[in-house]
Amino acid sequence: MSHCFLIANPTSGRGAGGHLALQAEALLRGQGLRFDRVLTERPWHAAELAQQAAASGQYDAIVAAGGDGTANEVLNGLMLARRSGVGPLPAMGMLCVGRGNDFAFSMGVPQDLEAGCRALVAGRRRTIDVGQVTGGLYPQGRYFGNGVGVGFDAVVGFVAAKMKRLSGFPSYIVAALKTIFLYYRAPLLKVEHDGQELILPALMVSVMNGRRLGGGFMIAPAGDPEDGQFDLCIAREVSRPRIFALIPRFMAGTQATHPAITTLRASRVTITALKGTLPAHADGETLCTEGEQLTVELLPQQLQVIW
Repeated sequence: MSHCFLIANPTSGRGAGGHLALQAEALLRGQGLRFDRVLTERPWHAAELAQQAAASGQYDAIVAAGGDGTANEVLNGLMLARRSGVGPLPAMGMLCVGRGNDFAFSMGVPQDLEAGCRALVAGRRRTIDVGQVTGGLYPQGRYFGNGVGVGFDAVVGFVAAKMKRLSGFPSYIVAALKTIFLYYRAPLLKVEHDGQELILPALMVSVMNGRRLGGGFMIAPAGDPEDGQFDLCIAREVSRPRIFALIPRFMAGTQATHPAITTLRASRVTITALKGTLPAHADGETLCTEGEQLTVELLPQQLQVIW
């Protein structure tokens, strides 16, 4: 029987995380899973807890019970444990009690809580690539599992995070509509990818290890976190009406056929603002609001995920 360390964020999902985490604990006990549980108390606490738990050598899996932010912190804690020489690492599990849960979706983790608990007990594993982004608030680097967003989608996330009444995908839809009027003049960017270079006014650059952002926008519908490559989606500057028209395409994952969209694959990407600045996030966590340069590198086959 495996022994798990469950890190629960009580503030996830607009405060529903604590209640849902208690439901998950009851389900896991009912299925005979042995686990220890701790609640997070502050930003980055989940990363610290995950690193300590991995270093203890007591656990087969470290489980994030929260949303994308909690999962990202747990991933960072595991990768920091690896960096400090811990090995082999425990697997990473996720229980979806947050707002977007894009990281879990992209890894194939069930979104339904009961199904997620069953998957955790079954213990099926896959070994995924992990991204590392350097720049902005993280000159030392920050790890991510799902994706880095620069420009429009980052601002959408910032706007959605401020909403009090909406949660989940509806909050991102409303935030996207608001952002059209806040962020529609694209900065001039240089995008260097595996030795090649693009210079263009780009409304958005997404560097994806997974598939989905914003609770329902299929940025990289064919993304595969095991293939050793990022999927890039670059949106050129377009008029406001054309931004409106692009939103349904991103929801359906059909944006690649639009003339304003460029898709690429690469393992190392550097994005530099030649004019303007870079608002950016990693797995929904703020990297910078007015950055100048970010470097994103893929680290192949780093971490086992239970799905």
